[in-house]
Amino acid sequence: MTATPDPTPLPDNPWEKWGWAFAAIWLVFLAFPIIAVVESEVGLPAKVFAMLCIAGFAVANVLGYSSRLRPWWALGLMVALALATAPVIGIGVISFTPYLAILSALRLPSPAWKWAVGLWAAFPVLSLLDIDGFPTFFFLMLWPIMIGGVMLRLFGEREYLANAALREHVVVVERERVARDVHDVLGHSLTALSVKAELAARLIDIDPARAKQELESIQATARQALAEVRATVGGLRAGNLEAELAAAPRVLADAGITTTVDGTVADTDPRHRALLAWVLREAVTNVVRHSRARSVRIELGPAGIVVVDDGRGCDGAEGNGLRGMRERVTGVGGTLDVGPATPGTRVEVVLP
Repeated sequence: MTATPDPTPLPDNPWEKWGWAFAAIWLVFLAFPIIAVVESEVGLPAKVFAMLCIAGFAVANVLGYSSRLRPWWALGLMVALALATAPVIGIGVISFTPYLAILSALRLPSPAWKWAVGLWAAFPVLSLLDIDGFPTFFFLMLWPIMIGGVMLRLFGEREYLANAALREHVVVVERERVARDVHDVLGHSLTALSVKAELAARLIDIDPARAKQELESIQATARQALAEVRATVGGLRAGNLEAELAAAPRVLADAGITTTVDGTVADTDPRHRALLAWVLREAVTNVVRHSRARSVRIELGPAGIVVVDDGRGCDGAEGNGLRGMRERVTGVGGTLDVGPATPGTRVEVVLP
């Protein structure tokens, strides 16, 4: 079982890195106030001053998208410079509002950006008053630009929330994986240790040499279990069907259960052998723990695996082991069927 990849960090606000390029492209529309200044009837000094204000407005707008100037400071400076041109271009000062609205939408925090955009969006309505020949269609030119900025912000927030939800989901999935794998590893290993300890206790007086072998086996099993838990938590452990198939008869024999195996590892689908190893491990653990069986039959084939015991049958609610097994199987599109046999319990896994 391989580890779930670490959740990727949430993306940074792209406007902090590349917003200056976006802002620089749209500076071409400052041609409207520039033309208004050129065509105004004020003196040359006033025109020069207005041109400098427009240049400063452009610089503040670009810096507002970078980390060099806070958005609030940029907006304040842009408003001041735009108002400074009002004596020269009059109602044409409205042409600055799309820049203010888009910068507010893309860079201000929530919910301040909504109030700021609403404020800037109200100014183009003045163009409908036809003040001093100001074209009424200017209203229709400015509003779509502002709406575009709002949509970019909304889409960006939705993407951020989606990435946050995905990150949380990945964390939850990883926790469930670790819990499921640790349960399977410890459940099997502790069951094997318990069976071996009981066997050693019975043999200690009648066959000390065999009892010593079982105690040594307990030590080896404990060390193996510790290594498996460490590997599982680190996501490094993968199920090995051949190893589980070799270990199952030994674990069952220690519990006084005979094992019959129909088929070999070669009969199974290579894509699903790791999964079948986990299934076999959990099924054998359940037989030893709960079945009170005397024999078990394991069937291997291209479609999956079947484990049948002649014990007391299955009853009660589905435990964590079966639930984890079902999650593994359904995760690859397979089915898990746990039902009564005659007698005992039949566990069948069918894989695609």
